[in-house]
Amino acid sequence: QVETLKAKLLEQAQEISRLRSELGGTDAEKHRDLLAAENERLRQEMKAMEGELRELQRQQQAPCRDCPHLQENAGLQEQLSQLQREAEETRAKLVELDLEVQQKTNRLAEVELRLKDSLAERAEEEERLSRRLRDSQETIASLKSQPQQIKYIIKTVEVESAKVKQALCETQSRNQYLQEQVGMQKQVLKEMEQQLQSSQKTEAQLRAQIMMYEAELERAHGQMLEEMQAMEEEKNHAIEEAFSRAQVEMKAVHENLAGVRTNLLTLQPALRTLTHDYNSLKRQVRDFPLLLQETLRSARAEISQAIEEVHSTNRELLRKYRRELQLRKKCHNELVRLKGNIRVFGRVRPITKEDGEGPEAANAVTFDADDDAVLHLLHKGKQVSFELDKVFPPEASQEEVFQEVQALVTSCIDGYNVCIFAYGQTGAGKTYTMEGTAANPGINQRALQLLFSEVRGKAADWDYTITVSAAEIYNEALRDLLGKEPQEKLEIKLCPDGSGQLYVPGLTEFRVQSVEDINKVFEFGHIKRVTECTNLNERSSRSHALLIVTVRGLDRSTGLRTTGKLNLVDLAGSERVGRSGAEGSRLREAQHINKSLSALGDVIYALRSRQGHVPFRNSKLTYLLQDSLSGDSKTLMMVQVSPAEKNTSETLCSLKFAERVRSVELGPVSRKAELGSWPSQEHLEVLRTLLGDSPGSTAPPGRGHGSPSPGQLSSRSASIRRKLQTSG
Repeated sequence: QVETLKAKLLEQAQEISRLRSELGGTDAEKHRDLLAAENERLRQEMKAMEGELRELQRQQQAPCRDCPHLQENAGLQEQLSQLQREAEETRAKLVELDLEVQQKTNRLAEVELRLKDSLAERAEEEERLSRRLRDSQETIASLKSQPQQIKYIIKTVEVESAKVKQALCETQSRNQYLQEQVGMQKQVLKEMEQQLQSSQKTEAQLRAQIMMYEAELERAHGQMLEEMQAMEEEKNHAIEEAFSRAQVEMKAVHENLAGVRTNLLTLQPALRTLTHDYNSLKRQVRDFPLLLQETLRSARAEISQAIEEVHSTNRELLRKYRRELQLRKKCHNELVRLKGNIRVFGRVRPITKEDGEGPEAANAVTFDADDDAVLHLLHKGKQVSFELDKVFPPEASQEEVFQEVQALVTSCIDGYNVCIFAYGQTGAGKTYTMEGTAANPGINQRALQLLFSEVRGKAADWDYTITVSAAEIYNEALRDLLGKEPQEKLEIKLCPDGSGQLYVPGLTEFRVQSVEDINKVFEFGHIKRVTECTNLNERSSRSHALLIVTVRGLDRSTGLRTTGKLNLVDLAGSERVGRSGAEGSRLREAQHINKSLSALGDVIYALRSRQGHVPFRNSKLTYLLQDSLSGDSKTLMMVQVSPAEKNTSETLCSLKFAERVRSVELGPVSRKAELGSWPSQEHLEVLRTLLGDSPGSTAPPGRGHGSPSPGQLSSRSASIRRKLQTSG
């Protein structure tokens, strides 16, 4: 009942405090305060009663904790346990003695059995000897009765008496030995009997001690029972006193609870009011999820609207960023053009089945989603970033690549020298980018097709002539791919017109007028180019291929002549001899290729560091590209890289070389244009007057036209324009 009333009081107190906190105050606040104080007093009294009850319970559970009999009882119990341990030890010793007596008894029985056996053997031996003695005596008696054979009989008796004596001696010695053994056994038996008697005496003493210990144990057990009975009586008396005292206290508690009941009856109206308020609050809480859902719905709508606005703002910012990026790239390209920098494009070939499978064929090249001029290479666990002018991913088509270079190709028609060369390790796709296939041609064929298209578009005002030459550098020897003798070695020389440009005497030129002519030239040159199979590439180029396209134009209205040259170079790939498996002639080819590419690197380093001497003549390749790398040409390098993990070292070298090439400044490019014939004789006379020539003077012989050299004519044309402007 006490526990039940306590729980009810706690519930009522919690309910009152909760309702009070929810309502904040009512008209019966003073009355509730009084009831709360009364409840607190009753709670304290109940706690005191509970403490007394717990004390009584502890007394019942642990009676007579400080009683002196308990200590005496503990001492007696300890003595009893010690006596029990001593009795156990005595019993163990008694058992050991019993075992020892049993063992000695068994040994005595064995000795007695051996003694009996010895006595029996002795009796048998004595019986045998007595029989032999009787036989001997009978023989002697019989011999005495026969006097004729005395000598013989005496001898016989002597012989037999010796044997008998020997046997008798043996028997006597054996008998003496047996008697000694019997004496020894009797002595052992007497010792065993003495030990047995001492063991029996010890056993009797131990049994007397055990009986004494058992009597002592009986006496201690009786004393302990008497003390336990006295303690039990004292415990029962203490329990009765505590129970009577608890009954008196419980009566007082019941009286206090009756007062609490009356107080609770007075609190019922206040509880009804509080219950009503609680129900109203409960209804509000029940309706709260609907209100919360409505609020969340409106908040979601506002948040989604804000997110949409942020997305639209981000899209607009991204559009502006991309526009600014394109504008920056356009300005950068214009700056590159003005400075004469070598433009560098990068192209990554796709992973092929030749790369194999497994970790070595994993893709190690990634691209920047916002900048198409940046690529990242994962080399030895570290990411290295490179910035070029343009990067083509593996999925880029030949058409997309050519769209980026067609502006350079068309400037060839306007009289500029253009050079596009592909660089990279063997198997990186250089030949595919430059030549392509019949179904998907590369830069070479697309460039000529574009030139024909531009020429046809200007046919109303201009006359154009397009010639094509093809050469290769194989083992540091320049060979004509379109000539009748492809093994003939050609030399690179300076033009005799004093322009400082290079040309190759004896190099075959074909004039092309249609796409069919282009295909024939390409097919003819492709057949003669040296290619072999290595471990790195099934069809590896073993030489540097050069396609020279010369475009000569004549403006029929002004007589202006332009000469543009387009050099399309497919460099042989750098390769490691250990990986390519090159041997014999392949090894010699690889050595020449690597040597020429190393010379190209030396030239780029000299140009980048603005050295006074640039070693163009260290290799036929660099000497042939001198016009393209010395500032008089628009130059583009297409660096080809492999994305395979096993080729990351070569890819890293190629990209680092591309960054060095990109930083080279060649200076502004000049246009190759010369004035041809004037429309009238009057203009010619004016020209001669301005130049200070007599009417009868003749022009110096030129190269193929009877006209001045391009360098002289360009300087003269500039002075002519200045004089014409000053003279009106």
